[in-house]
Amino acid sequence: MSNIVFMGTPQFAVPILKKINQKYKINCVFTQPPSKSNRGQKFTKSSIHICAEELNLEVKTPKKIDEEFEYLKELNLDLVIVVAYGQLIPKKILDLSKKGFLNIHASLLPKWRGAAPIQRSILNNEKKTGISFMKIDEKLDCGPVCNKYSIDILDQDNAEILSEKLSYLSTEKILENMLKVLDGEAIFKEQDHAKATYAKKIQKIEGKIDWNNSARKIIAQINGLYPKPGAWFELNNKRHKILKAKINKQSAKIGEVIDEQMTIACGENSINIIEIQKEGKSPQLIKEFLLGNKVRKGTIITSE
Repeated sequence: MSNIVFMGTPQFAVPILKKINQKYKINCVFTQPPSKSNRGQKFTKSSIHICAEELNLEVKTPKKIDEEFEYLKELNLDLVIVVAYGQLIPKKILDLSKKGFLNIHASLLPKWRGAAPIQRSILNNEKKTGISFMKIDEKLDCGPVCNKYSIDILDQDNAEILSEKLSYLSTEKILENMLKVLDGEAIFKEQDHAKATYAKKIQKIEGKIDWNNSARKIIAQINGLYPKPGAWFELNNKRHKILKAKINKQSAKIGEVIDEQMTIACGENSINIIEIQKEGKSPQLIKEFLLGNKVRKGTIITSE
């Protein structure tokens, strides 16, 4: 019987953990410590923490994984599966596993190494993305890859939808890749480091809409930053998030509200807002929003 540990944190990793648990005994699950929620001092467990407890698996939540060196050493590890764990793993820990640390990364490496590959692929208006099964080394997402699987990015895909698709794909492919690694049949190839691009962490300020940009770029911003931090503009001193929109071919003065449906002109073309969320309010379809918020045709929405 193989000694296996799983390391992961967000919802993306949950179906993968469940799939592995159907076939293998998991010695322990590592995840990030409970964090304070936005609304006050209450601590919230990660999605993986909750899932592992439901599966009656042992859970560890070290602030730094080095703290559990002796514990991991005693496990006599065969393989560690890592899915969006959220910590860099030092060499002395990596050396504890006979077959290494197998990581699922949500991009086609070496493209979009780093923290936000799903969001960056949409923000960059890419047509394809995927997942990579790679062996972790000391550098971020630089290790050799044994398998890559691609999917199309559709016009209606936002970061939440695409994340669900890639999680499903990972869940479909995890067992066959684990088996190959455990049996010594997996062939790992070095990445072409010269072609690497980096998916830096998303900053809240990236959500601010600049109406000088093309409608296509703004739609990518709306989709890529959904649900958090969201793409937004200010109107009447209130922040408004656009949750869903589509391109309209009409043109007008940049930032101008073209019609009674609140179509807004961009640097190229314009956008039809489908769903919007006013600061402090629940999401609304644009028709519902406009019943209680009069935005006159000809209004200029600035990017300031």
